[in-house]
Amino acid sequence: MKEINVGDELEVMTPAGRFTLDPAPGLYAAVVGGSGITPVLSIVSTLLAREPRARFCLLRSDRTSASTMFLEEVADLKDRYPDRFQLVTALSREEQQAGLPSGRLDEERLTALLPSLLPVERVDGWFLCGPLGLVQGAERALRGLGVPRGRIHEEIFHVDGGTAAAAPSTAPAHSTVTARLDGRGGTWPVREGESLLDAVLRNRPDAPYACKGGVCGTCRAFLVSGEVRMDRNYALESEETEAGYVLACQSHPVTEKVELDFDR
Repeated sequence: MKEINVGDELEVMTPAGRFTLDPAPGLYAAVVGGSGITPVLSIVSTLLAREPRARFCLLRSDRTSASTMFLEEVADLKDRYPDRFQLVTALSREEQQAGLPSGRLDEERLTALLPSLLPVERVDGWFLCGPLGLVQGAERALRGLGVPRGRIHEEIFHVDGGTAAAAPSTAPAHSTVTARLDGRGGTWPVREGESLLDAVLRNRPDAPYACKGGVCGTCRAFLVSGEVRMDRNYALESEETEAGYVLACQSHPVTEKVELDFDR
């Protein structure tokens, strides 16, 4: 639907994101790039307002000061919580009169910078949000500094460099997908080359999805039986994949029968 009118009714999904933080005492930090500030701003605002024993360090990267989003909102947080909110800004294409030298926040730079800003080993949760390159570089830097993977939370806003190269096909000649969604199930054939999500959507247009790029995680489903190949995954944590969850939009059948549960 491209146009809506007064009186139109829309069906919307419930929030499905897992890039969240329940307010609790402790020290938290974020590395964000560009529009990656959007969810983190909400996280910081809620945390500082609800938990007086919490502190937050925000390291944000933008191209220029003119392209920086939510300048006033972040400045307001700094004014309201001067002792509990630390803000560090890096511009990649513009020199600043004060603060960090211009340049991108890559793995090498973050490895040197982060320990000088805060006690890395004492941070209870790291929130990385922005382009794929920034998020992956920040994760590598943190892991190199000894941060456990369980303390690192990620959300990718977009992926540079096009789509990932598809792995050699291992699909059987004929395969089916059985899917359970909103308490109802069905079994349908999977066409050659299509994802399990597309096979389900042909029969259940209410199947959940948003980006179809392996980034948002909306199509997350539990693999009940069978085996699949995921082209790429930028949304699920390692604990989720180890527990049996897959991204339906990136999954292709390896066995003749695959069963998914979108309700778990």
